[in-house]
Amino acid sequence: MKIRRVLSAKKSTTLKVKNKPSTQAKPEKVKSILVTQPKPESDKSPYTDLGKKHSIKIDFRSFIHVEGVGSKEFRADRINILDYTAVIMTSRNSVDHFFRLCNELRITVPETMKYFCISESTAYYLQKYVIFRKRKIFHGKQTFSDLIDVIKKHKDEKFLLPCSDIHKDEIPEILDANKINYKKAVMYKTVCSDLSDLENVFYDILVFFSPSGITSLYKNFPKFKQNKTRIAAFGQTTAKAVEEAGLRLDIQAPLPEAPSMHMALEKYIHQVNKK
Repeated sequence: MKIRRVLSAKKSTTLKVKNKPSTQAKPEKVKSILVTQPKPESDKSPYTDLGKKHSIKIDFRSFIHVEGVGSKEFRADRINILDYTAVIMTSRNSVDHFFRLCNELRITVPETMKYFCISESTAYYLQKYVIFRKRKIFHGKQTFSDLIDVIKKHKDEKFLLPCSDIHKDEIPEILDANKINYKKAVMYKTVCSDLSDLENVFYDILVFFSPSGITSLYKNFPKFKQNKTRIAAFGQTTAKAVEEAGLRLDIQAPLPEAPSMHMALEKYIHQVNKK
């Protein structure tokens, strides 16, 4: 399976698929994978192990990226950060852009501000900006369902929820269901990355982790045809976006037998690459 990026100075950019003869019923062996996320900082990644084990080329290219909302645009939402006594941090992006905007708006965050982080790793990342004190930094285990149990013990607080313009409905729904006093504050945006550097690259599998990745695929390559390209999707919303785009979903995670994407890929590769 080969995907070729074709560029022309006069014609619109397209992404073409070069196929082997269609008489072959069995899916072609996987030799290359493009993961639509940034490359892991450490070589100790399950994708690295997967590539070495099966002698497969695995590349990383983020199809989307985050851009901060400017202070002028944020002011238009008429949100006064100092009106709130607690902040809900759902990611490192929310941490970075909360303090970035505070700096641009020349706001000094009071030491009494409480922070509720979705995970311990996010809480430790917060130390980049504040002194870690148990009395004002709280965290869940890994999901927002865990964190809400902590938040419910502080219902008297007035919460600010820094978020992207594109976010899961799950978090506001859980906060609403538990009658938490909060306000969403869009502090950053998810935008499509420029993929014009993907010229003459060849991949058998494209791996997506969000509906925004599918949006970026078609924004960059509006004439994309899947043909024999395998599509992998993580999460129900991503899988739904794949199907709504008219694409064939070949690999899905999480599933009981494959709770992670690299495990789902491992299972698929084992099936199609076996002799």
